[in-house]
Amino acid sequence: MKKYLVQFRPFLVFIGTFFAAYIVLTVLYKLYLNSFSTTEVDGITQFVGKNVEHLLEAFGYDVDVQRNIGASGLQVFFQNEYLVRIIEGCNAISVIILFISFVLAFSGKLKATLLYILFGIVLIYILNVVRIALLTVLLFHFPEKGHFLHGVVFPLIIYGAVFILWVIWVNKFSKYAK
Repeated sequence: MKKYLVQFRPFLVFIGTFFAAYIVLTVLYKLYLNSFSTTEVDGITQFVGKNVEHLLEAFGYDVDVQRNIGASGLQVFFQNEYLVRIIEGCNAISVIILFISFVLAFSGKLKATLLYILFGIVLIYILNVVRIALLTVLLFHFPEKGHFLHGVVFPLIIYGAVFILWVIWVNKFSKYAK
């Protein structure tokens, strides 16, 4: 048994670190979310909504993001039409937690790890805001493609970007990079 523990130590350390980081970050995020009632919108989601609103306004669109009274989430009125809803799951925190957990599991030097995590968080956040803004515009013009856009194209973009960030991390900066 000891032979196998030694042989598979790098894999076991990776799995252990990944799940430990994932569980700790998820619990911390859940504690944060539990500080809001079921009809309140958490601060991160509100910030995402405001950034989506500012981005669309910068491109000349008539947009208004409002709190959904009586429910948790934000309503996006685009060109005076209620078009989409931004809920807690749209703020990309779960994706960011996944990203951080993976980078920590393949950690490198402390400074490089922390800087890459910070860079990744900012990039994922920006991509997510752009993703929601584009989805809003596309749903306005192509409402019949809603399921495909929301369920396939845009998750592919965000998870594809995270995958690329992981590949870059492992090959260039982690302690396993050659």
